[in-house]
Amino acid sequence: QMQLVESGGGLVQAGGSLRLSCAASGRTSSDYVMAWFRQAPEKEREFVAVINWDSSGTSYADSVKGRFTISRDNAKNTVYLQMNSLKPEDTAVYYCAARPFYRGVRFGVTDYGFWGQGTQVTVSS
Repeated sequence: QMQLVESGGGLVQAGGSLRLSCAASGRTSSDYVMAWFRQAPEKEREFVAVINWDSSGTSYADSVKGRFTISRDNAKNTVYLQMNSLKPEDTAVYYCAARPFYRGVRFGVTDYGFWGQGTQVTVSS
């Protein structure tokens, strides 16, 4: 079983930056495609960014493209989400998720079997 633990959330002013981390344990993270999702109050969970097992490819939601960067360090079993130029509409609980690499990159919530507990990001205007 794979465990994912997110950290790095907090309160930041609009225009500021945060760096989220997702530490994986129980399985070798390099065997997994890793993604970030987020869920705002009274909204459905949505895709934010995904990275292939060897960092050979990344993809982003249009709403965060050019502002967020996903990266990973397989030696540390950790995935990161660097968030710049934050906006109030980025306020949400951010979740880390994983799926086996041989199943390919996907963007749907139901495509991922392993999830962290989430970390709150609040952007004030």
